[in-house]
Amino acid sequence: MYPTIAREQIDQLVFNQLDDPFTVLGPHRLTLDDRWAWVVRVYLPDASQVSLMDLQHCVEYPMHASTHEHFFELVLGVGQELFAYRLRVRDGAGQEQVMDDPYSFRPGQISDLDIHLFTEGNHHRIYEKLGAHCLEVDGVRGVYFAVWAPGARNVSVLCDYNLWDGRKHQMRRSQGGIWELFIPGIGTGEVYKYEIKNALGHIYEKSDPYGFQQEMRPRTGSIVADIDGYTWGDGPWLEQRRHSDPLKNPIAVYEVHLGSWMRVPEQEDRFLTYQELADRLIPYVTGLGFTHIELLPIQEHPFDGSWGYQVLGYYAPTSRFGTPTDFMVFVDRCHQAGLGVILDWVPAHFPKDGHGLAHFDGTHLYEHADPRQGEHKDWGTLVFNYGRNEVRNFLIANALFWIEKYHIDGIRVDAVAAMLYLDYSRKHGEWVA
Repeated sequence: MYPTIAREQIDQLVFNQLDDPFTVLGPHRLTLDDRWAWVVRVYLPDASQVSLMDLQHCVEYPMHASTHEHFFELVLGVGQELFAYRLRVRDGAGQEQVMDDPYSFRPGQISDLDIHLFTEGNHHRIYEKLGAHCLEVDGVRGVYFAVWAPGARNVSVLCDYNLWDGRKHQMRRSQGGIWELFIPGIGTGEVYKYEIKNALGHIYEKSDPYGFQQEMRPRTGSIVADIDGYTWGDGPWLEQRRHSDPLKNPIAVYEVHLGSWMRVPEQEDRFLTYQELADRLIPYVTGLGFTHIELLPIQEHPFDGSWGYQVLGYYAPTSRFGTPTDFMVFVDRCHQAGLGVILDWVPAHFPKDGHGLAHFDGTHLYEHADPRQGEHKDWGTLVFNYGRNEVRNFLIANALFWIEKYHIDGIRVDAVAAMLYLDYSRKHGEWVA
């Protein structure tokens, strides 16, 4: 009876060649001599033994590895209904773990409407769909991952939970080039990346373009974060802002780079935290009579010397000064002190760092392929391909994201001339229309 699928399909799974592992893994209904039975399949590269736990009847069934030592199957009795189950897994060292099967949860968080709006460039809340989101599916808590990588052959989630093994949590490709997977049993604080295999078999490890938090440089992992749990106290400020006309009210703006404004020299010249900045910077700026503070880019960036103008984590406040919640507290306290907050925002270009947006899925996904369009020679950075709907959506949704989720009062767009003029800082023959 075993295996219940062709060896070729198993090999494709083992070597990360499938774009839909759900066609192999998880529960499937088989037809056996005009009768039916359920089969459950799992692929666990570290496992030496696996059993299926019937949660209702408290019975365990050993699974079988007949074709590959880490590919396990169990065919239930003919006509037996599928039951709620978990997996008991024993590794080669004899350590046991009980876990839920990620392939028993069918991804379905992204609707056809979401895909339609995204592919036409009009999904202004796409950050609620792509990225990493803590949620509950069928009563089980976990994290739902989704990433746009249409040029990829295979995509996996790498994380602390799976020991950064790309074979363990392979994602399913859905419409629009979006890959998705729900991983039960993990939550906030989980460090992760995406392992992306391109059409030629080359593998890239990428941070999440829609990730809400990033590791402190020089580390480059994304961190699962919940940014909806903070209780804001700036209601009066928002109400006043809603009924005022910014074009008729005078403003005075204090521009500041948080990493340079003040340090702590007695502690190895470290940065101030968002909390410490709120304690010191806010009274300083209000005491000078300014109405607004303009922050040089605080989106996550790999290089301190760029002052934040070479952004990679567009949806993540930099971890140099604290967590996303810490930054919310900073903005909240600014508003409670009567101080508006303006963000410098950089939609003109991005750095070439290997963990970032450049060559994201093995193709020129976010940037132009032609360097005469896609590269800023002066800055050594890449230019966004604004002609691609999904790229424009990424940027427009990002600007709205900071206003919606972090209550930012305004956006100052950087390097506008570089976006408008195709021959910006280029000699004759170095640009194309």
